[in-house]
Amino acid sequence: MNQHFITVEGGEGAGKSTVLSHLKVKLEKEGYDVLITREPGGIPIAEEIREVILHPANTAMEMRTEALLYAAARRQHLVEKIVPALQAGKIVLCDRFIDSSLAYQGHARGIGMDEVYEMNQFAIDTFMPGLTLFFDVEPTVGLQRINQNQGREINRLDLEKIEFHEKVYEGYNILRKRFSKRIKTIDARPHIDTVTEQAFQQTMSHLREGG
Repeated sequence: MNQHFITVEGGEGAGKSTVLSHLKVKLEKEGYDVLITREPGGIPIAEEIREVILHPANTAMEMRTEALLYAAARRQHLVEKIVPALQAGKIVLCDRFIDSSLAYQGHARGIGMDEVYEMNQFAIDTFMPGLTLFFDVEPTVGLQRINQNQGREINRLDLEKIEFHEKVYEGYNILRKRFSKRIKTIDARPHIDTVTEQAFQQTMSHLREGG
């Protein structure tokens, strides 16, 4: 577990990316050196893999292929960007990590959470975040936000039926019970300022406990 590695999770339209940018500003005012990154992506190789995974035209992608591509992007991102940043004393805020694979591919796709976890062990080598913030919003609300946001990219996962997104949400609920010490829930339904403040308070509490 890495104290200064903090991940954010949630379904489509949970508002993670927007809150992260505000959270970074608040943490920097507290004197922290903060890096924001995302999965899949964050570096050129992983961004290219992201394009393959999320391209709306790639509807023929088999679920295990999808899971393996996420794991490959995760490995490169970890060794090239996340670990060096942590070694340099930064706080790393990452939009998605292994929990996304467990919820999306493990549970919603039906591969199995344990199977996907084992697959990712090869990629992360037991490297886990010290804190995960789960942005809790019902799938119908998240998808409605996406439809109203004209500037957001529409990817292959956005085009899945509502039943898929409900399974993702179900998967996250399983994870936050299983990893209750690491995963803290943020109510993502209120105004962005309220959500940001929740995330900030949880993050500061975590950092103070860890020193």
